[in-house]
Amino acid sequence: MAAVAIFAQQPFMHPWQGARVAFFGDSITDSRVVPKNPAPLPKDNDWTGIKDSHYWGYLQEWLGIHPYVYGVNGRQWDDIPNQARRLEEEHGQEFDAITIFIGTNDYISDIPLGEWYDSKPEKVITALGYPATEILMMKRTPSMDGNTLRGRINIAVSTLKKMFPEKQIVILTPVHRAYATFGKQNIQPEESYPNRLGLYISDYVEAIKETANVWSVPVIDLNALCGLNPMLEEHSRYFSNPQTDLLHPNAKGHERIARTLLYQLQALPCRF
Repeated sequence: MAAVAIFAQQPFMHPWQGARVAFFGDSITDSRVVPKNPAPLPKDNDWTGIKDSHYWGYLQEWLGIHPYVYGVNGRQWDDIPNQARRLEEEHGQEFDAITIFIGTNDYISDIPLGEWYDSKPEKVITALGYPATEILMMKRTPSMDGNTLRGRINIAVSTLKKMFPEKQIVILTPVHRAYATFGKQNIQPEESYPNRLGLYISDYVEAIKETANVWSVPVIDLNALCGLNPMLEEHSRYFSNPQTDLLHPNAKGHERIARTLLYQLQALPCRF
């Protein structure tokens, strides 16, 4: 009889288990903006075990991560370098990874998309099977225009890669959004309508997804993957208030975001 090889089964360890993770972003990440469950709770839905918690709070519970939270209500992509400096001041290099969950306020604030690169002619010496020759070529460099979305992303990601060259950086796209009102001077239409530049939230999501190839950073497309869509009445149960706030996920919405991240992050290293 042929010998049978017996291999000990190795227990699976999530790559982000116990990690020290910095969370950058806006109000959806801000620890001071506490997601609540709606009242009364939907009768046809099981809310057992759902607490008033952020997505990073659920990951803390499930993975034992240590969240360092720097998201600030209302912020846009141009605030990411500020959040990075706060992280460095408080923790130096003593952390493992950074996630960035931001962009919806750039859309509603009419920030132009801009370009990834600026180009200008430059003399270059080249030799490919012929004698070295100096020729004029167009050289592109990352646009650092802080008045555009792509320029802001360039500034933010280049800052992070210089400050924390050994750390994992993961970008999360904005989730779908619908009507929200926070006062007479802060009424935000649903995503069916463009901003004053004629751009939709999907245009900003697509630009943020491009960051992966521009800067070699993983992008998790929560807009596509987490399942939240407040444009449907049935999905209002995942947001703060069906009448006044279909922009901010409630605790159940955060739990759904967290479950998506739990599985998406399995495919990414946390420590290098």
